[in-house]
Amino acid sequence: MEIIYSDNKLIVCVKPRGVLSTDEPGGMPSLLREWLGDGEAPIYAVHRLDAPVGGLMVYARTRHTAADLEREMQAGDFEKEYMAVVHGRLRDPSGTFTDLLERDVGKRMTRIVKEPGKNVKEASLSYVVLGEGHGLTLVGIRLHTGRTHQIRCQFSGRGLPLWGDRKYGRPGDEGELALWSSALRFTHPATGEDMSFALEPPAGLPWTYFL
Repeated sequence: MEIIYSDNKLIVCVKPRGVLSTDEPGGMPSLLREWLGDGEAPIYAVHRLDAPVGGLMVYARTRHTAADLEREMQAGDFEKEYMAVVHGRLRDPSGTFTDLLERDVGKRMTRIVKEPGKNVKEASLSYVVLGEGHGLTLVGIRLHTGRTHQIRCQFSGRGLPLWGDRKYGRPGDEGELALWSSALRFTHPATGEDMSFALEPPAGLPWTYFL
């Protein structure tokens, strides 16, 4: 367990790829309780990462802290940034994607749709191109909404599937899904301190093409 920061209110840690972010057997909260040496310790997830996605996460250690962090997210004051490698090239060096996304719970898939409806929500993200080569593009991404599979769906829907995305992309890529939670910025609910954390993706393809 890689812990970046910890106090009696919250924990900032690195979620390994393949581990659930939610409070289920083998998920991050249970692993954090093991790290704390207290199987009953309160650990609250205030945001999520898809199981194949690794990187920075923050967990609250009290209900009050969890509520405060969730309010920051709703107000747009909690910043989450990602790095991804996509197939193809983007038309512009930076921009914003805004779409209506429909969630198919049965198929566990999200897709872009044109009309509002049941299970349809607006999704928005901003991106900046960080590098190009080998038919791939390294992008930095800031989420403005937190929809399920949002990044994977919005890029794939534009013909830019993420490397290693076997759900929304294409088979044949070597290694894991190239999506990484690279930065978190928020205000500490108890102290008012500005908290900022950044972490580059682990070594390996396709990150080694760029980093």
